[in-house]
Amino acid sequence: MQDIRFVPATSFKKKPEDPAKMGFGKLFTDYMFVMDYETGKGWHDARIEPYQNFQMDPATAVLHYGQAIFEGLKAYRRDDGGIQLFRPQANFARMNRSAERMAIPKFDEEVALKGLLKLVEIEKDWVPAGKGTSLYIRPTIIATDPFLGVHASHTYRFFIIVSPSGAYYTSGLAPVNIYVEDNYVRAVRGGVGFAKAAGNYAASLRAAEIAAEKGYTQVLWLDGVEQKYVEEVGAMNMMFVIDGKVVTPMLNGSILPGITRDSILTLSRHLGYEAEERRLSIEEVFAAARAGKLDEAFGTGTAAVVSPVGKLCWKGECVGISGGKIGPITRKLYDTLTGMQYGDLPDEFGWIVRID
Repeated sequence: MQDIRFVPATSFKKKPEDPAKMGFGKLFTDYMFVMDYETGKGWHDARIEPYQNFQMDPATAVLHYGQAIFEGLKAYRRDDGGIQLFRPQANFARMNRSAERMAIPKFDEEVALKGLLKLVEIEKDWVPAGKGTSLYIRPTIIATDPFLGVHASHTYRFFIIVSPSGAYYTSGLAPVNIYVEDNYVRAVRGGVGFAKAAGNYAASLRAAEIAAEKGYTQVLWLDGVEQKYVEEVGAMNMMFVIDGKVVTPMLNGSILPGITRDSILTLSRHLGYEAEERRLSIEEVFAAARAGKLDEAFGTGTAAVVSPVGKLCWKGECVGISGGKIGPITRKLYDTLTGMQYGDLPDEFGWIVRID
């Protein structure tokens, strides 16, 4: 395993004093982890260096052909002052699956984890205290060849930046309203929907703007072929509680295999709830609502963790869910998962990596 070089900073930023004013993804710490790739040399020069701008040629491949992937995870401060991460190995494993799909060379996951742990240890004073706050972690790989040609780059940069953050949604666990998109599509089986590729998010932005103009917080995507089956929300996987059973769309190649999604399914079964992964049509969801059997609905993702849904609208029909409040199953799953992430509940699955 290659050593990780450290480049000390000569100046330091002022740390935020009020966690409530941090927002999400707006502040960045003093250091970042970086390593580079070159054909014939492989991934090399792993280092932690001062957070700074990258210099890029206008012809840099990522700017023209979108060869870029990323991940998102968090570090949490426990009540005893220690710090811990939630399932970082799973994030790096998924990142390598994304890399393979996007023709990016795979990296050594142990080196990436070692670099991340060292970065968080150095930046430990940036990890905020208080429930709902965290140090958000963004690993990214971009193609860096300065050449205009439609082929995989020969050089890449892997970097990890970290950001002290407050709650992702300022409304906290207040249920959100979701618009079911029936015009645009985000991904299809055989494409890159299962990869955490930058372009997937660019493709979702126009629909998100339209939904926001209509007063909705998120867009629920349907499958790209028949526009009949539920897939995922823009920044989250989607789950429903139908007649007491947790149901989520099965992974089919066009849905991101969320780490939080997997964790929630595992916890659901552990807590005694029946949980299904299967094809789920939007008509079935609305039929369940009309019959009074759509008990709860919620999204799952790293940033929001769990986000309850209060209203779902499709083709002019809107249905209220759980009386506009967070449902009991959603609340139990949220409290259990965040309890583990912050060290308040025991980790029964080997998900936690402690820094100190």
